[in-house]
Order: sequence, then C-alpha cells, then structure tokens
Amino acid sequence: MSLYRDEAIVLRTHKLGEADRIVTLLTRAHGKVRAVGKGVRRTSSRFGSRLEPFMHIDVQLNTGRSLDLVTQVETIGPYGRPICEDYALYTAGTVMLETAERLVEDEHEPSVQQYWLLVGAVRSLSTREHAPGLVLDSYLLRALAIAGWAPSFADCARCGRPGPHTSFAIAQGGAVCQACRPPGATSPANETFTLLAALLAGQWDVAEASAERHRREADGLVAAYCQFHLERQLRSLPMVERV
Repeated sequence: MSLYRDEAIVLRTHKLGEADRIVTLLTRAHGKVRAVGKGVRRTSSRFGSRLEPFMHIDVQLNTGRSLDLVTQVETIGPYGRPICEDYALYTAGTVMLETAERLVEDEHEPSVQQYWLLVGAVRSLSTREHAPGLVLDSYLLRALAIAGWAPSFADCARCGRPGPHTSFAIAQGGAVCQACRPPGATSPANETFTLLAALLAGQWDVAEASAERHRREADGLVAAYCQFHLERQLRSLPMVERV
C-alpha cells in the first residue's frame, strides 16, 4: 500500500462493523475519496471527532484495493460543531455536502475548484458571515457553474440577446428573451434577477440588501435549476429552513 497526505472536507460517514466508520472525503488533490477509519466510533479514538461531516482536516491515508485507510488526522477548520448546533446552518450545509458529492462523481479525480468552493462555503456558514439561505444559493450556483452549467441572469441564455429580460427558463439555462421564451417559463421580479446575479458573482452587499420576497423567489429558482441539471432530487433540500 502507498501512503499519501491531503487536505479534505468530510462529506459523509456511515458505520462499518462495531467500531469502524466509512468516511467520504472531498480532497484538494485527490478528488473524492472513500476511506475506512478504524476504531473511530470508540470513545478512546484519537481522531474520531475529526472525521465528522463539515470538518476541514489534514488527513494521511494508505491506498487500499477498494477503500483507503485513514492513518492520521489533524484539524484545519473545526466547522462541524457550530454548524450542527444550528438547524438552519445544518440543513443548508447538508445540501452543500450532498451537492458536492453528486457533482464530483468519480473517485480520485481531482476537482480543486469544487473543493475550495465547498471549503469557503462551509467556513462562511460556521462563522455566520451571511444568511444561511444566501450562502447556500450562492454555493449551488457557483458549483453548477464550475461543473459547466453556469446560468445566465442578464443576456438571453439561448440566443445571447443582451438583457435584461423578464423570463427565466430552467431548461434553456436562465434568462430568455421573448422570442426564445418557451411555454412554462417563469417571470421573476427584476430584483430577483439582480439577487441571483449577485449570488453568482459573490456581490454580498447587493445580496444582503435584497428583500425577503425576492430571496424566496430566488430560492425556488436555484433549487429547481440545480435539481434539473443534477437529474435527481436532492434528499436534503426539503429540510432546509428558509429564514
């Protein structure tokens, strides 16, 4: 077996046997990794608490045939506790972790941009830097953009006609002009388009100044857009507490 070390954020865990745990990690240099933490469920474990969802860690692993083996863990960012103590933070964070795992499908395939985006979003949640719903929607839009599904909130997503436009079509990729508007397209408020563009660009002063009704409308559009391109339901999304 070969030994390697990497930074990672813990996406998911589940039990294995009486005392072990299988841990799914998103690492900086090795992409998604599934590894076994031996004895981490015992109270005497030296690093069991560090292998929990949302934790940002420095981890050493041995390469195995099907699952790698965790041999050492050091904490970089202890984000798990503050997030898990708040329902709104926890539900928003859970959607982020599930989305990251879906977008980075192949194991041991580096996805550096997705890694750093997730680390930044989880850190922002844990410090309550912005409202949880805004952080979640911003993360989802950016993660989809990295994956190749960047939405348009100004020019027409189909023909490129300069905006702003008044219609939004998920299957077309965002804002659409009247000539390209398909049946069933929605007509969000202009302020909602402004909010969505700000979340994608990271313009937090604009996002924080938005009204609650426009945030709710943006929430629905982002959720629908994300699940359309993932081609599956996000199990954790209905549990999100929107404040």
